[in-house]
Amino acid sequence: MALFATRYAYIDDSTEARDATRPAHREYLAELSAQGSLLLSGPYVGGEAGALLVYEAPTEADARALIAADPFVLEGLVAEVTVREWQLASGRLAPSV
Repeated sequence: MALFATRYAYIDDSTEARDATRPAHREYLAELSAQGSLLLSGPYVGGEAGALLVYEAPTEADARALIAADPFVLEGLVAEVTVREWQLASGRLAPSV
């Protein structure tokens, strides 16, 4: 399984719509987390509205399928999605060697 660092850039004027959709978005992410497909996620603080999510999936296409089913994406609240395979090398979340 590979890790995919994903950046959401939200539509600038979508705050109210995101607030209304957030419960479904978080429920979906909780399901992915319970399945082991989502390692972590959270919004950026300050600056441009967006979020960082890290998925674990067999391929980038599989990660993109998970992203496509996110209520924020389905509702058109995400202006841009960037997905890059990412290698966890060190830190508290890194596997022990």
